[in-house]
Amino acid sequence: MTDRLYLRHSTDKQTNARQRHALGTYIDGGAPMYEDPATSSRLHPLKRPGFVQLLDKAAVGDVVRLADAARLFRSVQDVLDVRDVLRRRGLHLRIASGAWAGMDLTSEDPMTKLFVTMLAGVLEFQRDMISENTRDGVAAARAEGKTLGRPAAFDEDTAAAVVKAFQEKGTAVKALARQYGVDPKTIRRVLDAAGARGVPEDLGELLGELDGEESPELEAPADPVVSIDVPGLLAEHLQDADDVALRDALSGGRTIRRGQGYSLRVVAPLGVHRAALEACAALAADGASPAGRKAYRVYAERVEAAPAVRGMTAGTALSA
Repeated sequence: MTDRLYLRHSTDKQTNARQRHALGTYIDGGAPMYEDPATSSRLHPLKRPGFVQLLDKAAVGDVVRLADAARLFRSVQDVLDVRDVLRRRGLHLRIASGAWAGMDLTSEDPMTKLFVTMLAGVLEFQRDMISENTRDGVAAARAEGKTLGRPAAFDEDTAAAVVKAFQEKGTAVKALARQYGVDPKTIRRVLDAAGARGVPEDLGELLGELDGEESPELEAPADPVVSIDVPGLLAEHLQDADDVALRDALSGGRTIRRGQGYSLRVVAPLGVHRAALEACAALAADGASPAGRKAYRVYAERVEAAPAVRGMTAGTALSA
């Protein structure tokens, strides 16, 4: 049984220091951590890359641990969805602080199920109240004539000069941003407020508009992290590999039973998988066993298929 720690904070200005403190005992013990930094709670837990990676690595009997419920849940539906997935995979869920502390939230006894549903409702109610109070505060501030949001980057005269340069001189947005020492998004907001651009900002970006500059091609990560099932025969052959990164990746793999055989689900950079394939070349050589050649061919096909999956997360598995 392995303790697996999940941490999340909502913006890039926040840290997970409090969560680390709450889970300090497990961190000191070397428990693996999975994080979703600067990730809004509005994103469903089962779509967050860090949590998906945790699920992909976890084995039956492992315990998912959180500092507090809000790191993972936003609504009653979130709780029910996550609980169902964890329960079907044979995982446990424990929260370090709050009303849920000490409980295994995946337990099937009636009292736990009732308590989980009730507390999930309270959590959703608290979030709704925060949102309502925020809306009321904004409305009251506007009624008093207060200016909300960030201070304007430009005064009226400067904003007019930016619009004039864009419309009459054809100065590019990025050139204006360099000239005034601001982010290009600031220039776009000024232009959109004046109706100076032909299309709204978001639509322009969607269509690839880059203010008169040639649109660069989007590049895939140089060495994306992918999850690929390594046939068991190859996994055993690689146990004594010289490559430390390869051995580490294999040691963290998850065993997937397939009839009488098995595969090892390995989450690692694509380069590590290619190194593993190279280290198994002897199994594909003339004179090797038919089982070895088949296993090598299957793994090679999975590795070659991986680069075609742009934007693959660590939780996306290539398997037969």
